[in-house]
Amino acid sequence: MFRDRINATKLTQMPPEYRDLLTRVLTIQADCEIGGPHVYGEKWLLRAPTADDMHRLSRIIGEEIDHFRKFSRLLKDVQIDGTALLWKANSQRYLDAFKVTEVPTWGDVAVFCFLIDRVGKYQVEEFIDSTYLPLNAILPEIMSEEIGHIAFGQTKMKELCSNGTGREEAQQALNRWYPMALDMFGRSESRRSGDYIEWGLKRRMNAEARKAYIEEVNPLIAKLGLDVPDEKKGRKYL
Repeated sequence: MFRDRINATKLTQMPPEYRDLLTRVLTIQADCEIGGPHVYGEKWLLRAPTADDMHRLSRIIGEEIDHFRKFSRLLKDVQIDGTALLWKANSQRYLDAFKVTEVPTWGDVAVFCFLIDRVGKYQVEEFIDSTYLPLNAILPEIMSEEIGHIAFGQTKMKELCSNGTGREEAQQALNRWYPMALDMFGRSESRRSGDYIEWGLKRRMNAEARKAYIEEVNPLIAKLGLDVPDEKKGRKYL
């Protein structure tokens, strides 16, 4: 397993496989960071239930855009211009969770932060202590902000679940987003997942990371008084 530490000036000395894997992981992560605001921002930023919710959602969107900026700067080191990712149609995003165009309820926004941003935290955790030093450098602030996004989602979920109508809205949104959240981890037997680990760009296989996520999130769902969706229903990548 490769464990050297590489900075941007040494990238040209690295094997093509390392550079290709690094380029791919940075591109997908940048796409995910900007993809979230495109899913819910336009419809819900100025339709959130309260001014406090609008303000918090605007901060979340701003932070996600800044995460994109950070990953976009890393892409420049591998000679990739990430600007086009800003305006890609949702249908062209890498992950299905960011291809969604219909976000019918405030419950969907709450569940997005509760579930999808939680996957985002797992994605970023995979890069901790990676072999690419510039990637390591941007992680602490991103991790802290993602934890804040998750906390917002969890708070909004609790509020929704305080009454029957809100609980039903939350359950329906949960049923929509849960399969996509699990699919964000990718195929359990992905060959590329092993390659990332071999080159020190990720820490776990997809199935291992997904299992840890399920073990964290399912009890939280149950604690809210909601039904945990079937882990296999509606899934594309098992």
